[in-house]
Amino acid sequence: MPKRGKKYQETVKSYDAQALYEPAEALALVKKNAKAKFDETVEVAFRLGIDTRHADQQIRGAVVLPNGTGKARTVLVFAKGDKAKEAEAAGAEFVGAEEMAEKIQGGWFDFDVAVATPDMMAVVGKLGRLLGPKGLMPNPKTGTVTFDVARAVGEVKAGKVEYRADKAGIIHVPLGKISFEDEKLAENYRMIAEVVVKAKPPAAKGQYVQSVTVSSTMSPGVKINPLKVLG
Repeated sequence: MPKRGKKYQETVKSYDAQALYEPAEALALVKKNAKAKFDETVEVAFRLGIDTRHADQQIRGAVVLPNGTGKARTVLVFAKGDKAKEAEAAGAEFVGAEEMAEKIQGGWFDFDVAVATPDMMAVVGKLGRLLGPKGLMPNPKTGTVTFDVARAVGEVKAGKVEYRADKAGIIHVPLGKISFEDEKLAENYRMIAEVVVKAKPPAAKGQYVQSVTVSSTMSPGVKINPLKVLG
């Protein structure tokens, strides 16, 4: 295990790291504990009682946070003709078709989100082994495979985030920046918490939300009472 810095160790001693807090209290502690000289990202991690080896217990989707993430995101849209023009008008930084696929095959990944019209998936599908591991593959479940490219681009720019349970059943989602007002962070948290709770698969047994932890880029995690995940 890597050795933690002095500031990190001092922060851990400043609060009860094993206690379970109300959401608002936990977020307040994260803000208080942030010591970095840059605007740290606040993240929440939900550990769920699901078995992602089974198709009926996989959780994946996207949600637009009411106050955004505080990070500008670069969008690539695979589209042609009028749909390409719509994407450009909506603010997509990169728009194209086969030529964009060729750039990616050559090692270009200067974008945060990829959107594609359904008719372009024959081209985009060939990039799966490159885009998939980076979490950049367009997917209908997250609204990034659609003919409504203007809406898709607008949602990304407004603060749309994707969520997906990993092999261990954990979902990691950014909530915003340390500089956000307390209420804005709380609103973003409530939004994603409600979405995760509603996404409970019928096949999931036992306690669904097993643990919830909020943290910032450089600070230790603060635990939220999983029985009071919605506050």
